[in-house]
Amino acid sequence: MSTERILIIGSGGQLGTELCESLRGIYGNDRVIATDVKTLSGSIAESGPCEVMDILDKVRFIEILDKYKPTQIYLLAALLSATAEKNPKFAWTLNMDGLFHVLDAAIERGIAKIYWPSSIAVFGPNTPRVHTPQHCIMDPNTIYGITKLAGERYCEYYFEKHGVDVRSIRYPGLIGYKSAPGGGTTDYAVDIYHQALTQGTYSCFLSEETELPMLYMPDALRATLQLMEAPAEQIKIRSSYNVAGMSFTPDEIAASIRKEIPGFTISYAPDYRQKIADSWPKSIDDGIARAHWGWKPEYDLQGMTGDMLANLREMKSIKS
Repeated sequence: MSTERILIIGSGGQLGTELCESLRGIYGNDRVIATDVKTLSGSIAESGPCEVMDILDKVRFIEILDKYKPTQIYLLAALLSATAEKNPKFAWTLNMDGLFHVLDAAIERGIAKIYWPSSIAVFGPNTPRVHTPQHCIMDPNTIYGITKLAGERYCEYYFEKHGVDVRSIRYPGLIGYKSAPGGGTTDYAVDIYHQALTQGTYSCFLSEETELPMLYMPDALRATLQLMEAPAEQIKIRSSYNVAGMSFTPDEIAASIRKEIPGFTISYAPDYRQKIADSWPKSIDDGIARAHWGWKPEYDLQGMTGDMLANLREMKSIKS
């Protein structure tokens, strides 16, 4: 029987919702504690322990640590790219102070493993945009990217100076059907499926030729759990690993949807998020993650589209 006790901070988000479900399936419902700044509901609240906690409230954080004594922490609470641009000072406070609280707790309490997600937002306009390598120029020009790059440096520093076993993935855009998107520039690739089913049309806030790297949620979950379960000696990068799934444009995802919904149409009205997307890579080289801990995606664009639409149809039929 596992002795792990896992604390997830930010369980109500797109990634947190599904990661909590997966971890409870592995370790047991009572051994995975879901926390969020808002009261959690639905299957997460019904299946295991939940707490309301703001990671910026250090006193409350210590109370949770004392109550549950976690052996692993997944820090998912963050202000994402598009939302962060509207409130940059708070984005810095949340994204950085939250990380400091967790890294310091790992030292003070001997917490065995920390997971903290980074993002392709760490790259910038002078980064190679095609097959972006693990090590290259990183000059982010969004506050989200700046916080993630700073966080990567701090994670590596805490590993080198204090031995904190912190692990990280630079996520591309994440696409899933179980929860709503959380304010990111790649959110169109989630919303487009919902609109395709309900409206038959979609107005995209990025231009039709904007190519970005994406990862389907089942692959993102596999990558995260595979990284966390790998022996420490295989984890040779303590900043954050490049991980890739697929790259496509809004025009290409629309074409994949039309194979399932022939009458689907799309229009384009680029907004402030276009500038953010234009500073990010078109594709990612994840060869180092593949070599170090065996990463390999399972889904391509058409496979993801078929699975997304099938699951969304089922969810909508259950609700109706």
